[in-house]
Amino acid sequence: MLNSLVRRSLLRKVPVQPIILPVAHLSLETQPLERLQSFRTSENNPLNHSDDHIGQFYTIPSEHKKKLFLYGGLPRSYDTQTKTFNESCLMIRKPSVDVINCLRHVDYSKPAVRFILYGKKGQGKSLSLAHIIHYGYSAGFLIVHVPWVGGWLRRCQESSISEFKPGCIDTNLDAAAWLVHFKHQNSHLLDNPDLRTTQDHVWSKRESTPKDVPLGELVDHGINRIKFASQCIVVLAEEIKQLSREGKCKTLVVVDGFNGFFYPNTRILTEKKEVVHPKNVTVTEAFLNLSRFDWKNGAAVVTVDELAIAEKDHISHFPRYLLGRDGFEHMDPFVPVAVPTYTKLEFTSCMDYYRERRWVLPLDGQDEELQFLSAMNPYRLMLLCNSV
Repeated sequence: MLNSLVRRSLLRKVPVQPIILPVAHLSLETQPLERLQSFRTSENNPLNHSDDHIGQFYTIPSEHKKKLFLYGGLPRSYDTQTKTFNESCLMIRKPSVDVINCLRHVDYSKPAVRFILYGKKGQGKSLSLAHIIHYGYSAGFLIVHVPWVGGWLRRCQESSISEFKPGCIDTNLDAAAWLVHFKHQNSHLLDNPDLRTTQDHVWSKRESTPKDVPLGELVDHGINRIKFASQCIVVLAEEIKQLSREGKCKTLVVVDGFNGFFYPNTRILTEKKEVVHPKNVTVTEAFLNLSRFDWKNGAAVVTVDELAIAEKDHISHFPRYLLGRDGFEHMDPFVPVAVPTYTKLEFTSCMDYYRERRWVLPLDGQDEELQFLSAMNPYRLMLLCNSV
């Protein structure tokens, strides 16, 4: 990749003079081994991550990545970068470690605890969520994961009038795709004989899902009979809550862009071309149900994001503003978790990782320049280090 000095020289059409640097800056092999490796940890099991690992990268095993993120959950820019680097590495950051520590020690016999991750755009909320999901999978949680709420409410594939709830709109193609995602993430748990439906569910005069059948059959019904997919998610949410109450599973609800459920302007229209409020979209009911605290053996971790709403000029990135009054009251009480910009340690670790991957050239003054240009924002730093 061309460094910033070379790019400016090319733009000015000035010949680039050879830069004479100490030998230590010309070759990664000549740098001290501890300098190159301090940004990595060999502890790839998120169950063992602690404050001692903050600022270090760990590798997500390829089979875990396919299991958890095949159908979404990782930012597109990060996913592209993992293909370039030929490995999936996540930085262990304090917000995710704090949530993981709470999930380790919370009393699951009490009402479900809710966490809200918040921060400015590009500061790493989605990747912190990915780390928490990996922990939940490793700890044996049943994972209920929505990769991005805006994908349903602003870019839905189709919509139709609900046959079950008057005045509501179904988004069945997106709902069926989410059921595939849920089944893929939890296939190792859906075979558990304890996870069975707790009541009968009637879909039509000829179709029903009886009580005491494997939960996977309920999921398969929504996938195979797409017209019932949205309502199937609503039923699945209530079944999961009941199974958790009975102690048959521990559930981790993870939603990225949760405030999208409370933003009035969707891109879903009625037959009269009227904008549909999120509360009138069938699947919204399911995830608002799962994010309440009227159940146990579960926890909910969500993010609020400026990108989840369509306003051009955002006043604030804090939960009270992004959730609005209704959303804030719905989630209250919750544990707020700020996702800040990189610390100096995290910035250095990220730059060392880029150098180790041969993504940037090691030059004098490089870190100071990029700190200033990126303002220590992880996404901005990634863009500055991208090739042109």
